[in-house]
Amino acid sequence: MNTRRCLLAALGALVLAGPVGAQEFPARPVKLVVPFGAGTTTDIVARVFAEAMARPLGQPVVVENRAGAGGNIGADQVAKAPADGYTIVMGTVGTHAINPGLYRRMPYDALKDFAPIGFAGYTPTLLVVAAQSPIKSLQDLKALAARPGAVSFASAGNGTSGHLAGELLKARLGGEMTHVPYKEGGQALTDVMGGQVQFMFYHPAAVLPQVKAGKLRALAVSSSKRSAAAPEVPTVAEQGGGDFDLVAWFMLYAPAATPAPVLARLRDAVAQAVANPEAKAKLAAQGLEIPVLKPDEMAAFGKVELAKWSELVRRSGAQVD
Repeated sequence: MNTRRCLLAALGALVLAGPVGAQEFPARPVKLVVPFGAGTTTDIVARVFAEAMARPLGQPVVVENRAGAGGNIGADQVAKAPADGYTIVMGTVGTHAINPGLYRRMPYDALKDFAPIGFAGYTPTLLVVAAQSPIKSLQDLKALAARPGAVSFASAGNGTSGHLAGELLKARLGGEMTHVPYKEGGQALTDVMGGQVQFMFYHPAAVLPQVKAGKLRALAVSSSKRSAAAPEVPTVAEQGGGDFDLVAWFMLYAPAATPAPVLARLRDAVAQAVANPEAKAKLAAQGLEIPVLKPDEMAAFGKVELAKWSELVRRSGAQVD
């Protein structure tokens, strides 16, 4: 009888442990994969969220940089990770909207292989020229582009958001504009300041210090409304550039099959991170704006962005084997 009581007690403990254990996520640190190198904007944003999410989760959120293939390597690692909530990724407009149209072979499906956790923010890019440039408006740029070989624009590489923004501007304004890709944005920005290329679209956090230092002039913002980081800069649309709304964005994702209770726990942690005053200040310093989106709204946003950027890639002719 004693043996029977012990077995029943053990069985009861196991039954009770099941649901309790499921509610205890996370029971160990969560890994946040950054699909780009340390020091990039994506890395900075991810580290702000990692720190701010740790408290509501009650566990450390450890950042792991897995750069390569335009972010595809890190994103794919998470797409194929166990769907238990312990491996998530800081996705971007590149990994989840541009790359599917840019790469001939994608290792993951940007829509089907991920479950959105939380919108981490977006930032429009600023169209900048050298401070000494005679180009002082989009109309000046349009007039100069009418002269063959007179206008070139820089980007951080083929298929980047800066490249595609330049291609869309060329389509909107007309004329001739030659794309000059660089291996990284810092060098491209240096050559814009030096006048080797006429303009580029780039993140506010990188260009605004140079604008304030008198080395660059900001002509336009790439979003449909003015940027909170530079409210004095008009949009492309305001200056006759037509329908123009391109932003760089960041979103946290988990593997698609992650259980709903685990997703709910992660989403709550993101919501608390976004409400954290210290985190908000750090994100604002990067020029980020953070709309509050529900899970279905995040999914719908992803579909729209994927279609929009894929069309831009097709128009540009950019392709990566």
